[in-house]
Amino acid sequence: MRVLHTSDWHLGRSFHRESLLGAQAAFVDHLIETARDERADVVVVSGDVYDRALPPVDAVALCNEALARLKALGAHTVLISGNHDSAVRLGFGADLMERVHLRTDPGRAWEPVIVGDVAFFGIPYLEPEVVRGPWELAERGHTAAITYAMDRIRAHPAARKVVLAHAFVTGGEASDSERDISVGGVAHVPLHAFDGAAYVALGHLHGRQTMSETVRYSGSPIAYSFSEATHRKGTWLVDLDAQRPGAPRAEFVPAPVPRPVSRLRGRIADLLADPAHAVAEDHWLQVTLTDPVRPREAMERLRSRFPHTLALVFEPENGSDTAPRRAHMAGRAEIDVALDFVREVRGEPADDDERRLLERAVEACRVKESA
Repeated sequence: MRVLHTSDWHLGRSFHRESLLGAQAAFVDHLIETARDERADVVVVSGDVYDRALPPVDAVALCNEALARLKALGAHTVLISGNHDSAVRLGFGADLMERVHLRTDPGRAWEPVIVGDVAFFGIPYLEPEVVRGPWELAERGHTAAITYAMDRIRAHPAARKVVLAHAFVTGGEASDSERDISVGGVAHVPLHAFDGAAYVALGHLHGRQTMSETVRYSGSPIAYSFSEATHRKGTWLVDLDAQRPGAPRAEFVPAPVPRPVSRLRGRIADLLADPAHAVAEDHWLQVTLTDPVRPREAMERLRSRFPHTLALVFEPENGSDTAPRRAHMAGRAEIDVALDFVREVRGEPADDDERRLLERAVEACRVKESA
């Protein structure tokens, strides 16, 4: 049995207002090619298919295309909902689709999809407070919810079980692009909660991770934050050999990178002149400037060399605190407060043109307030 493990597509997501639909479509092409070339029997998608509960139309179209192409290959596809998905919307038509198996209802987590002699169980994202009452859980939190579902799964007579789950397993490494799931109880789930499965295909964390020989995160197919600049994105190709019980054989298949994500740090003059940074000229960039005084028109100057600069951070190398201090404003003119703000965040006073612009802005506010 050959399984292709992916998760966290987040279709419809943007990156600092840059559309990612083209990059996501390129991943879908890669996924289909990998499933075809490697003759995958089952493709598992471990949650967060969409980026939000009400995905845009083009994201739904891309998902529909991906599932239709996988079905045309003859592969089975098992999907679960993640914390970003609307379980009800994603699960619509779950009983009408052939070879596409949606598991978005917590009450069906222990109903297997049987492919050959392997039983696939999909545990959708479990909101602890939602399932606590119906399942009569004695404790709050994700551990209690996952343990209850896994106990039911372990009781199933199938000899080989593959489990899909969307959860934060203790010891996993998070990135900046995952939504916190701690509401409703403790977020982390211990690794031993998944004991008894031949393979556990996890979703939620965006970096590929091997929690054990049988428990893995595939990570997201593309980077969704600058904290993922060093991630290697892709899917796990997992072979379950009935003749050789024990840990499955897993190989990571790298995904295409339409535009790399990088971070640069230094003084603006050095960044603009250093030939060593040529490799980053076509990357999406987060730039941290260390100039002792905040450079003027920094973003425009950076984009003259690095046109895909998306985020700018200012951390002066002298360690001075340029954050605006709370000032006593009683009795002070608004223009003086504004000029103090400019001086403190930039490290130098406003020039004459800037002062006149601020004066006009203050006067416009007064006129609007009076009206």
